[in-house]
Amino acid sequence: MIFLTNCIKGILIGAGAILPGISSGVLCVIFGIYETLLDSILHFFQNIKKNFQFLFPIALGSFIGIFLFGNLLNYIFYEFPLQTKSIFIGLILGSTPSLFRQIQDKCTFQKHHIIFFLIALFLGIGSVFLENSLHLSMATQTIPTWYLCLCGFCMSAGVIIPGVSSTVILMLMGIYSTYLSSVSTLFFPVLIPLGIGLIVGSLFCMKLIKFLLSHYRLPTYYAIIGFSLGSIFVLLPTFSSALDILIFMVCVSLGALLGNIA
Repeated sequence: MIFLTNCIKGILIGAGAILPGISSGVLCVIFGIYETLLDSILHFFQNIKKNFQFLFPIALGSFIGIFLFGNLLNYIFYEFPLQTKSIFIGLILGSTPSLFRQIQDKCTFQKHHIIFFLIALFLGIGSVFLENSLHLSMATQTIPTWYLCLCGFCMSAGVIIPGVSSTVILMLMGIYSTYLSSVSTLFFPVLIPLGIGLIVGSLFCMKLIKFLLSHYRLPTYYAIIGFSLGSIFVLLPTFSSALDILIFMVCVSLGALLGNIA
């Protein structure tokens, strides 16, 4: 049962690497596995059996989410944007109270910590305007291998840091459409250098986040929550009728319920 649950979480985390506005890091936070995931990867060889049992279903689910369900997830996201975005918003809202409780149980809150939350929140909201100003259609000329590695390295920030969308990073670097088409067709000349950069960048980002959690735990968690809540504004759908608002409220409630029990 635990294997299946973690595999499903992995599928959604994999989806976060594809869908615009969705952050894989936020999904890890929502599911309550963010710090455990960092520890299991960074200290894998200290307890290989235990870490493998935890990581394997998540990695398997992520692979399924990216490579097998990628087209389906994109179809659902673009054909039913109101429902999909609303459920993700609910997931974030539903998981936030438990995050506050977790960090308050371990650390003493101080008033200046709210500054980190607000800065991260405003940065997350700022990504709304950034994503709206970007285009999905990019040039199709041959992309140098070194640049693909660099894109993968930068993309890792969106995978590891909650609230930072890897799709926005790839849009900024001009290869998002190339990335999507390569995933759907398994075009390895693009995927391999991207993967190399992603692995190297992910290890760097994980070590950085782990250092911050070890030395500045409460400010870091408040920043993570700020980024996560800021990503809600990226996901806000447009409403054209009262029915849309009703659907939004129902889906947000459903997502919040799932986020609270995830």
